[in-house]
Amino acid sequence: MSIYVVTHKKYNIPKMKGYIPIQVGASLHENLGYKVDSDGDNISDKNPNYCELTALYYMWKNLDDDIIGLTHYRRYFCDKMTSEPLKHILSYDTAKSLLKKYDVIVPYKMHRQGKTIREDYAEYHNVRDYDECGKIIKEFFPEYKRDFVKVSKSKDLYQFNMLITKKKYFDEYCNWLFTILFELEKRIDISDYDAYNSRIYGFLSERLFNVWLEHNKLKLKKMEVYNIEDSKMSLIKMNVKNLVKPILGVER
Repeated sequence: MSIYVVTHKKYNIPKMKGYIPIQVGASLHENLGYKVDSDGDNISDKNPNYCELTALYYMWKNLDDDIIGLTHYRRYFCDKMTSEPLKHILSYDTAKSLLKKYDVIVPYKMHRQGKTIREDYAEYHNVRDYDECGKIIKEFFPEYKRDFVKVSKSKDLYQFNMLITKKKYFDEYCNWLFTILFELEKRIDISDYDAYNSRIYGFLSERLFNVWLEHNKLKLKKMEVYNIEDSKMSLIKMNVKNLVKPILGVER
């Protein structure tokens, strides 16, 4: 089992069994001394648009672990509610044990404060790109059409592109996801997008992950996520009532 910790900068990443820091966009930047997403079969040069998905792609194409996970340099699964979450980052052994009972470890859902997932995307990004994903799903994966519509109308979302799962499901998800995103690249023009919205494929993948989960009906283990840079929102759960605005969540 390998749990990769995505980063684009030097960071005090917890030294824990099974956790491996990986530098994203390594083909575009100075080597930080971590494992890089530019080895083997890779899309490292797409990092400005794909964010942590360049690590996801590298993991899909180059790893043969039985269990594969992705977290972030500042966000980790936490196995209990505590005032000292750094002491309770999900361990290798606990994750391995959980996946004997569950199919995928995911964050708790975040609530979108009265807006649907599509409406929320439209508030921050170009909704035409979101709708084009729906068209691609209808063409390439018509069995997912109803799931896309259902997720689009919902108000809760698994965020952060974080998961730990068995390789079988990891491979199935990546094949589905990158088929959609690579096709979308052919259909849209993002040349006039600012740096923030240029991260389009990372943003869209957060929503698409929910579509894939909705369709496949896997057994999910939902866990808190600890953000070590945000003391006010350190433990992230769907039922946090004082959330003023959604956390955008794609790591950079």
